[in-house]
Amino acid sequence: MLEQEQKQFFDTEGYLIVKGLFSQDEIETYKQHYETMRLAQKENRPKAGDEVPSDDPLIEYPRIMQPHRQDEASLKWLIDSRLNTVMTGLLGQEPYAVQTMFYFKPPGARGQALHQDQYYLRVEPGTCIAAWMAVDDCDIDNGCLRVVPGSQTMPLLCLTESDTTVSFTDVTVEIPDEDMVVPVEMKAGDVLFFNGQLIHGSLPNTTSDRFRRALIGHYIVGEAEKVNKWYHPVLRMDGTEIELGTSEQGGTCGVWVSVDGEPQLTMQPELVRDNI
Repeated sequence: MLEQEQKQFFDTEGYLIVKGLFSQDEIETYKQHYETMRLAQKENRPKAGDEVPSDDPLIEYPRIMQPHRQDEASLKWLIDSRLNTVMTGLLGQEPYAVQTMFYFKPPGARGQALHQDQYYLRVEPGTCIAAWMAVDDCDIDNGCLRVVPGSQTMPLLCLTESDTTVSFTDVTVEIPDEDMVVPVEMKAGDVLFFNGQLIHGSLPNTTSDRFRRALIGHYIVGEAEKVNKWYHPVLRMDGTEIELGTSEQGGTCGVWVSVDGEPQLTMQPELVRDNI
């Protein structure tokens, strides 16, 4: 059961690590399972070219997106009762499940620039929540996740261009002080739960011999009525489908300005991107 101190930490900081939620035997099974899936999808890997350097390790180890839609093991993990129990305790009611992803992040791979998941999911009303399971021990050297504690209280921030030499995504959100970002070091089997507004991302894997694999589920709050079209079908935590509406992109987003020498957020019309 979730302890009150854990719920308070999540509400205040926007994230929570639950240690050892999955066993080492389970972790080894997931490693083998997704490696087998990667090899089976080899012919569909992106080819090197102008946009992808030939020495980019993500050519050989791309993300696996939405495997639960065809893969029973991924679906069972997405709706696992342990994940459901934690999120229900954090949110006050069961969430709905909408996405799975598996990241390999091999040695030398770029990270992902700071972002907010809600920018992509567009949950209405409310927000999304992520369950990020470490499949390898992760630390600063192999590119652990980094978060901005408390940023779940911020609005959606406007996107700017990222440094694609260190990020495989080309957009990011700005923060006024890099010291706001803290690394989240985890052991394999730990699960990080975080609010969809929380600013997070990662730096490159700078090791020569260590992966930083992760299995990730995205969920939406149980009172939600709409979600972006890319996240349908929406599932209850028993695996059955539920009909929700489709949200649209647009509205306002926050930018940092200086007021009397202090950073403050101001809202402006959002520049709509077609490829979210």
